[in-house]
Amino acid sequence: MKNIKNKLPLLIFVLLAMWSCNTTKNKSQKPYEAKMETFLDSLIQVMTLDEKIGQTVLFSAGWDVTGPTLDKNYVAYLKGGMLGALFNVNSAKGSRAFQKIAVEETRLGIPLLFGYDVIHGYKTIFPISLGEAASWDLDLIQKSARISATEASAAGIHWTYAPMVDIARDPRWGRVSEGSGEDVYLGSEIAIARVKGFQGDDLAATNTILACAKHFAAYGAAIAGRDYNSVDISERELRTTYLPPFKAALDAGVATFMTSFNEINGIPSSGNKFLLTDILRNEWGFKGFVVTDYTSINEMIPHGFSKNEKQAGEQALKAGVDMDMQGGVYLRNLKILINEGKVSEKEITQSARRILEMKYRLGLFDDPYKYCDEQREKDTQYKLEFLNAAKDMAQKSMVLLKNNKQILPLQKNNKIALIGPLVKDEHHIIGSWAAQGDRDGKAVSVYEGFESILGGIKNINYAKGCAVIGNDKSGFAQAVRVAKQADMVVMVMGELEDMSGEAASRSNLDLPGVQKELIAEIKKTGKPIVLVLMNGRPLTLEYEDMVADAILEAWWPGTMGGSAIASIIYGNQNPSGKLPMTFPRNVGQIPIYYNVKNTGRPYDINGSEQKYRSRYIDVSNTPLYPFGYGLSYTTFKYANLIIDKKEYNFSDTINVSVTLTNTGIYEGEEVVQLYIQDLVGSVTRPIKELKRFKKLMLKPNESQKIAFTLNVKDLAFYTENMKFKAEPGAFKLFVGTNSQDLLQADFILK
Repeated sequence: MKNIKNKLPLLIFVLLAMWSCNTTKNKSQKPYEAKMETFLDSLIQVMTLDEKIGQTVLFSAGWDVTGPTLDKNYVAYLKGGMLGALFNVNSAKGSRAFQKIAVEETRLGIPLLFGYDVIHGYKTIFPISLGEAASWDLDLIQKSARISATEASAAGIHWTYAPMVDIARDPRWGRVSEGSGEDVYLGSEIAIARVKGFQGDDLAATNTILACAKHFAAYGAAIAGRDYNSVDISERELRTTYLPPFKAALDAGVATFMTSFNEINGIPSSGNKFLLTDILRNEWGFKGFVVTDYTSINEMIPHGFSKNEKQAGEQALKAGVDMDMQGGVYLRNLKILINEGKVSEKEITQSARRILEMKYRLGLFDDPYKYCDEQREKDTQYKLEFLNAAKDMAQKSMVLLKNNKQILPLQKNNKIALIGPLVKDEHHIIGSWAAQGDRDGKAVSVYEGFESILGGIKNINYAKGCAVIGNDKSGFAQAVRVAKQADMVVMVMGELEDMSGEAASRSNLDLPGVQKELIAEIKKTGKPIVLVLMNGRPLTLEYEDMVADAILEAWWPGTMGGSAIASIIYGNQNPSGKLPMTFPRNVGQIPIYYNVKNTGRPYDINGSEQKYRSRYIDVSNTPLYPFGYGLSYTTFKYANLIIDKKEYNFSDTINVSVTLTNTGIYEGEEVVQLYIQDLVGSVTRPIKELKRFKKLMLKPNESQKIAFTLNVKDLAFYTENMKFKAEPGAFKLFVGTNSQDLLQADFILK
């Protein structure tokens, strides 16, 4: 309240008077909540309608371009008290300048909220979110978000548009790079970790930022994997697959939700009362505020849901949207709608209050400049401990897809040919949502990583060979010459950073350009090939799997990516990542994911194939690499899967144990995965569902007994009458190294 008191002593007198008159109504509340409620009540009472509408308005400053439109009049709106939040301002100095206008040049001096897309790092860039998910390391994922929040908050940012918790089963959709993959349980656990990382234990601390669960809802189910496309799913599928990570984020305390671009059941999400009010507010009890995605209220017009902008604004507010991102619809139309009696001031007041509450919880009314410390910004970014954490995260996110004859790890005395368009890349290596990461200077390339780990370039020869895209093969000859001079060839290939992410759907998931043809030429030399992939999604790699001796999926690994890749290749770190998404053999298999349902004519029945079964005639039903898959330099043996009973009552706890042994010569981490199958239900059930996992390190010859505990809630689903509960019957339980290679036990729930 410092800014209001300094600027408007008469107003502060009014507020204090109101405060003293309202103390009795908050006796049942905790002191902090009571103080906040009284302050907000008092502030709302002195706000004009225009000032309330202003709180619902969010514009981009244009310092970063994250959408199709810009309104350059945002400063005028700010000075007129008609702007509640601003995004794409990314420095302590810049945010202070805008905050100064809000605090010192408007009637009430209400501070601005500054937002930004801090997805997988702010300055220190971690692996893309899908890569982090491949680590299956919840503590490290939370730490990554905590560091991201620390750097971002030091640069004046209060609010991130993350985590993206959309479940996605179609790798053609470019935004799979921004999420946690195809599984509901893994995605929900990661959502919790990221919310806790961004928001910490105290929103008023100077190193925490508001998180935003996006995109509500089912954005990852876009038809044909085409971004912004329609979604057509049942309510059962919506609640079973796409809503649970959002509920997990809410239960973890997420401050805000963002609507999705798609429609569900014929209604765009930004006008969908069933989603935003019936489920989010009334059923789940969400108390924070809802923001649209970029201009999504305006886009309800081309959707064919709104006849004009004014109607779109009415539909959005009535549905439960509190803040309009970049569209200007609320700014231009809410007052008109009130005058026409189509919306009420009470509805606008409610939205404004939710936004003001988050500003209060951040401590902005006490000190609107608390995030605008240039010295703290300078001292915080790219700290050594952050860079070390980014390297650790990158190493643990990488997935070893193939390692024929244990060609990896390489020996340092091998003469290496580094070939490929991404060997010396520093620009793309940090990925598509790289915030303020330094693309050309701070990021460590693969070449630099190898040079560092080998102590120079004595045993390294390099050839680019080709570009990521295009048909130019003029560099092939040099690449072949370099390969012939080497003992081993390491090829670094993949996508450009803007080939994954928003507005980056692809219908062909092969390596782009002539990269595959370059691999074929190098294969002719007879030299062993280690293929390192940097990309934002599962690719179709049947040819590469056939010809390469080893394949390492490195994703877009971030600022320390080159060092992490070299560390893995030379065995300083044993790979431990597991796939959070299934890799198809070809795009014709898509969508492909592990927890499918059986048909009435399963492909493989009693070990025999028959013509009249659910199958392709030109490719196997099985993926190239299944969900949960990932190799290690060591080997693990699973044995003694034990469940404590064969029959359970609804009140029982299911206790499971398995013995894991490191049977190889390297210390290594393994992700032990537990799945269940409900054999018969009132509606059909998936063939497997992930329910628990544990990641642990074992030394060579070390064994450990791993215990899991389940309860009846873990067996629940949306039944025929849409009740979420378990049903009695027979179950299978699986434990193993991925979704295909598993031990099995059986039990009955009665």
